[in-house]
Amino acid sequence: QARSQDMFMNNMKFVLSYPVADHPSKGLMVSNMDLHKIIDPVLRPTYIANRRSFNTVVIDPGHGGHDSGTRNRINREADINLSVGKKLRDRLKAMGYQVVMTRDTDNFIALQDRVRIANRHNNAIFISIHFNDGGSSARGVETFTLAPAGTSSSMSRNIRHDALQGNAQDSMNIALATAVQGHMLKGPLAIKEGISMVDRGIKRARYSVLCTIKHPAILVEGGFMSNPQEALLIATERYQNFMASSLAAAVHQYRTALGQQVRRTR
Repeated sequence: QARSQDMFMNNMKFVLSYPVADHPSKGLMVSNMDLHKIIDPVLRPTYIANRRSFNTVVIDPGHGGHDSGTRNRINREADINLSVGKKLRDRLKAMGYQVVMTRDTDNFIALQDRVRIANRHNNAIFISIHFNDGGSSARGVETFTLAPAGTSSSMSRNIRHDALQGNAQDSMNIALATAVQGHMLKGPLAIKEGISMVDRGIKRARYSVLCTIKHPAILVEGGFMSNPQEALLIATERYQNFMASSLAAAVHQYRTALGQQVRRTR
């Protein structure tokens, strides 16, 4: 719709960098930025010019140690992040991927140290796992990628024009985020398990762990710990297993969509 930044492709919500324009003779129009950075990579991932092979997945369970993240009466976000991260690690290893964890215990790792850990590895992708806080009525799953240079962040009205390291991966970031959001919301396991989460969209942000990553990178928010119903669901092994399996399936779908195969390691 005109003047909206929300767009749906394959019934999935994307938040555009610029509002849709209503041209008097040409009708609704999207910006060149959104055409090249969102629409094209989603609809034609094999056309991503700088797509590259990967065999390593860097898993970043958010928070840890004295940084508990979001808390509720049931548990701490840091603990759930780590639980899902470990489950994802085991699934990816079984599928033949090499896996690096930014943390595998309840310890504090500074944001830039997480980036440094990720950037030590070649041919990798980066997935940061989090859960949300936003009041008792807020619900759903959202996946973030780095906002392209010169565009505003979904989390801020400010525009930052400096070119940030990592923007070369814009198209791959969106393709990876699309696979993750799709499996979390409408994947085969979501249908089988009867898990139906609200689609809060694929968004752009300048989180510190995304800004200087040299690899395709996303940050996924798996639900709201501040919502009473979602808090109970998130705390269950069922949901944590579902999220880990959905992320693993998304990684494999993303790799396949780029026209690549997994090279198994011993």
